[in-house]
Amino acid sequence: MKLLVTGTEGYIGSRLAPYLMLLGHEVVGLDTGFYREGCLYQDPKKIPQLPMTRIKDLRHAQPADFAGFEAVVHLAELSNDPLGENRPEVTYRINHEGSVHLARLAKAAGVRRFVYASSCSVYGVGSGEFLNETSPINPQTAYAKCKALVERDVRPMAASDFCVTFLRNATAFGPSPRMRFDIVINDLCALAWTTKRIAMTSDGSPWRPLVHIEDICSAIRCVLEAPIETVNGEIFNVGRNSENYRVREIAQLVADAFKGCEVTTGPASADNRSYRVSFDKIASQLPGFECRWSVREGVEELHALFERIDFTQEMYQARPFTRLKQLKYLSRTNQLDEEFFWR
Repeated sequence: MKLLVTGTEGYIGSRLAPYLMLLGHEVVGLDTGFYREGCLYQDPKKIPQLPMTRIKDLRHAQPADFAGFEAVVHLAELSNDPLGENRPEVTYRINHEGSVHLARLAKAAGVRRFVYASSCSVYGVGSGEFLNETSPINPQTAYAKCKALVERDVRPMAASDFCVTFLRNATAFGPSPRMRFDIVINDLCALAWTTKRIAMTSDGSPWRPLVHIEDICSAIRCVLEAPIETVNGEIFNVGRNSENYRVREIAQLVADAFKGCEVTTGPASADNRSYRVSFDKIASQLPGFECRWSVREGVEELHALFERIDFTQEMYQARPFTRLKQLKYLSRTNQLDEEFFWR
């Protein structure tokens, strides 16, 4: 297929685009370019010629941007809770209104499929029981609320000629050229490597579901290839039941792989976000999908990468690898205006 992938300069997109190209798809990217200056590593054996990427804010997208594409995979948003809470009103304009704008343009242009990267963060606060796609959602942050709003507003667009699918990804982990160290496993592994110490500011009791970046890419591929009647209007949690962990368990898995790393915990946190998620639906209903990576394997993979690239404290703290740090820098240096448009 000819695919438009938004966010090709981001954490998932920089892995997804080459993956889809290796499968024979024609990929064009669209990205605002906030994080282009950061590249943690190169792996030419796995990366074909990178796709053409249009540097453009999704809010400026026009009907012509969608002409000739068979599917859109939409990843490009402000990408986590701290970033979303930094300027909540702008987050809503980008993540909610901008994403709905894209879906409408895609449908009007005759695009047949629209795949939206949602998040398990929409569940917010759970009772400890496994939550599935029919469970009530309880988003706690601007980022999570926007994901829920996009699902609400785009799902009614589903039609026989416009297949929409929502992938509620668990918290991602694993290496990417456009690396992120503001997500839990990647951050803990970087701390373990550079400081030999994980000092948690909470008791680590909240639950988090986790999924490797390659498994997210695989889920997107399977949705693109699935019969339309199987995925149209559907929501899939992306992950595996066994990969639900308490945060303190994640820290211990990291410490086990990074020898000599000490783990300490703190008092219970005021942050009440905690959720365990069921992934039964994607395992049984999405043709061809199998979640292959465990957290333990992903931690070992990151250890091997850090060793290979001679990972340093300076690399860990580099601006582009912490999204809020980079966005604040671009704003402080007057490269972005108050609405996060390039000046």
